[in-house]
Amino acid sequence: MSNEAGAKKAVRILVAEDEALIRMDLVEMLQEAGYDVIAQATNGEEAIALALEHQPDLAILDVKMPVLDGISAAEKIIATAPVLMLTAFSQRELIDRARDAGVMAYVVKPFTIGDLVPAIEIAISRHTQMQSLALEVADLHERLETRKIIDRAKGILMKALNLSEPEAFSWIQRAAMDRRLSMKEVAQAVISPEAALDK
Repeated sequence: MSNEAGAKKAVRILVAEDEALIRMDLVEMLQEAGYDVIAQATNGEEAIALALEHQPDLAILDVKMPVLDGISAAEKIIATAPVLMLTAFSQRELIDRARDAGVMAYVVKPFTIGDLVPAIEIAISRHTQMQSLALEVADLHERLETRKIIDRAKGILMKALNLSEPEAFSWIQRAAMDRRLSMKEVAQAVISPEAALDK
C-alpha cells in the first residue's frame, strides 16, 4: 500500500490491439502516464474474456482486430467497463457504429499520450455519470410504482372503510409501522389480500 496520504489509485486498463508493436507502445505510454495496464488482448474475443475476468476501469480497443472486431467486442464489454476505441480510420460509419455500441471516446491513430489522457478521463467520467443516471432512473421508477400502488390502496380503503384520502394514507402508514412492513407492502396487501396471505 502507498504511504502517501490520499494517493489516487491508478486507473486499471485493459488494452486490446492485434498489432504487437502498437500494443507495446501503447502499454508503455499508458504506464509512463501512471495508468495500470492489467491485461492485454490481441483480438475482440480475448478482450471480452479478459474484461470479465479482470473488471478493468477502462478498456481500450482497436477497431480492426481478428476473430471479433473492436466494436462488436465493445458491445459486450460496455456492461463491465467504459470503452475507448482506437482506429486508423475516421470513417463516419465506424464512428456511428462505435457510438451506437456505447463507446465513450474515440481516438484516431497516430496518437500521443496527450490525445489519450483526456479521452481516458472523459470516457471514465461519462461512464460514471451514465451509471449514476441509470440508478437515479431506476429509483424514480420504483418510487413512481410505489406511489401508484399506494394510491390504488387508498382508493380501496376510502370506499371500503368510508375514509377520507388523508385518513386512508394514515391507515396505510400505521399498518406499515405496526407490522414493520413498507407502505408499498401494506398497499399491495390491501389491493390483493389473497397474495399477502400466501406469504
